Amino acid sequence: MSNTTQLLRFITAGSVDDGKSTLIGRLLHDSKSIFEDQLSAITKTSEGRGGLGAVDLSLLTDGLQAEREQGITIDVAYRYFATPKRKFIIGDTPGHEQYTRNMVTAASTANLTVILIDARKGVLTQTRRHTYIASLVGVPHIVLAVNKMDMVEYSQATFDAICTEYRLFAAQLGLHDISCIPMSALNGDMVVERGENLNWYTGSSLLELLENVVIDHDLNTQDFRYPVQWVCRPQSQEYHDFRGYMGRIESGEIAAGDEITILPSGRTTRVKEIVTYDGNLQRACAPQSVTLTLTDEIDISRGDMFVKSDALPSMAKELEAMLCWLSESPLDLKRKYIIKHTTRVVKCVISRLEYRVDVNTLAHHTTPTLNMNDIARVAIKVQQPLVFDHYTKNRSTGSFIVIDEATNNTVAAGMAV
Repeated sequence: MSNTTQLLRFITAGSVDDGKSTLIGRLLHDSKSIFEDQLSAITKTSEGRGGLGAVDLSLLTDGLQAEREQGITIDVAYRYFATPKRKFIIGDTPGHEQYTRNMVTAASTANLTVILIDARKGVLTQTRRHTYIASLVGVPHIVLAVNKMDMVEYSQATFDAICTEYRLFAAQLGLHDISCIPMSALNGDMVVERGENLNWYTGSSLLELLENVVIDHDLNTQDFRYPVQWVCRPQSQEYHDFRGYMGRIESGEIAAGDEITILPSGRTTRVKEIVTYDGNLQRACAPQSVTLTLTDEIDISRGDMFVKSDALPSMAKELEAMLCWLSESPLDLKRKYIIKHTTRVVKCVISRLEYRVDVNTLAHHTTPTLNMNDIARVAIKVQQPLVFDHYTKNRSTGSFIVIDEATNNTVAAGMAV
């Protein structure tokens, strides 16, 4: 796949006031990815807030009124831009600990995470927490952006010390694909343009790295996984007998004639046709959305999964997982919850808490419950079998969310281990 057609999803993360929104604003501004009316609007807002001639670029992403009033990020702000080499979707995630759940959501689909650090403050608790979450949800590439270098007189010694400390922590998590970049988002040094203040740094600027990082291997191309979203029965005069199974290929590829197994029933059949709006295909691969027809009449419904018969996933009514608790209400081990996994929804109980992780030391602690932002290894029992892979092997079929049955709120995000 060429870079001209690739889409890179990345997020910015870090502690409060590290400059995440300003960095994205600078990236959009210097890459000529904002319109004149947007620039005019944030210029007026900056002047209205008492700006001294400088445009507050963070306003490009801080869209909520509360965010603009307080100068913080609360929700995840998504922005799209493109260069001749690649297309990008950016997720600007909150820095406050109470909004960590929003960072988990954004990181789960990201190819790359930009961890910002204030050069004056160094590695903080929230830096470690966000790095741990990035490793937990399997983000393949990490960029350590040491921001506000202008506030430490662009000191190479300060930058080197921060990078050394961070790499030592990241190594404990098994993270090795880490790029360190010194920058000043406020002044634009090493964001899009290299600037004139960091001549001792010989690596890539942030945009250069984003344009060239290799993401071809981030998707599982080996194991075919196709959760059924909808059974298509038009029953029109033209398609009176048509029965197709609609969904998105989460990983791997499929061709007409391939043998597949339907899970959890275990029945086998072959793919008859791969149907799309633009016509039938001989072969399709992730992440295409297609409709499959089969050579045999089998009872299939939403939540079933098609897999190739020679590469079966796990199927069980009990599993172990890492759980990020997202709710303000603590976990109640006596309650039933709902798991949504791909297109399947089943009732469950958290049957056992193995340990809670201290994100600072990575130590394991026993715990009677989970509170908001806690990360723990748990055992789960489900009412009906789940068809899943280990998260490290397949992010799509190894992840799930836990829903409160009474309120319908998402209370946790989980990764099968």
